Amino acid sequence: MGLDGVWRVERTGGALPPLRGVVKRIHGTRGRTTFPGLPPMPFEVRGRSLHYAPPFAGLVDELEPDGDDVFRGRATIAGRTFGHFAMRRQPMATELDAQLVKHIDEAVAMEQSVLRLLDGMISTTDDEEIAGALRQHKLETQTHLDRMQKRLAAHGATPSFAREAGGMVGALMKSVLDLARPEKAGRNARDAFATEHMEIASYELLARIAERAGDDETATAAREIIVEEQRMADRIAAGWDRFAELSLNEVGVTV
Repeated sequence: MGLDGVWRVERTGGALPPLRGVVKRIHGTRGRTTFPGLPPMPFEVRGRSLHYAPPFAGLVDELEPDGDDVFRGRATIAGRTFGHFAMRRQPMATELDAQLVKHIDEAVAMEQSVLRLLDGMISTTDDEEIAGALRQHKLETQTHLDRMQKRLAAHGATPSFAREAGGMVGALMKSVLDLARPEKAGRNARDAFATEHMEIASYELLARIAERAGDDETATAAREIIVEEQRMADRIAAGWDRFAELSLNEVGVTV
């Protein structure tokens, strides 16, 4: 029986405090124990042992299966048992995991669409400095896509190219198809700025759903991607005056 999932914890003996509302969330080799109103206690999964991170280093939960979706546990410190507990898989974990996979899948589809959007922007950008920034961000976007595909694979799923994610950039993609549009610099900057914030919002949501599902690796990946998306958005925001000037120049207007 695997440990992935969300588990309700019950005290069964020893010096453990009451464990009302305590939950363990486990995904792969990582997990955390959460107490109502308190910071989570992260741990590493080693076989059927849960090894807690500092400041709780030395605290280890030893687990043994006890029927379907139940484990009996010994809470130990420095190898000595000081309490016993049981943990039961919550039925809602299956649906929670399904929702997490759905959001990761949407992130994959979103990044695929953004790659196409960036290709269109690069092909319609005459300013080499701006085109260079877009090419650099395309490399970052490819990395984002690779990370999300790996997280999807970690859940045993494959990309379905969700319609929801494709729809989020559908309106922006229309601008890419119109390669002859005037004011390319300004409109590309506008579309890129909007896309960055759409991605930031999507990853903010994904990070929080991943945390609730106990998938710390996906949550960490989402938050690291947010930093890069925000950096690109800030770079665009710093150049609005230049984009406005380029847009006017493109249609023969001088100020």
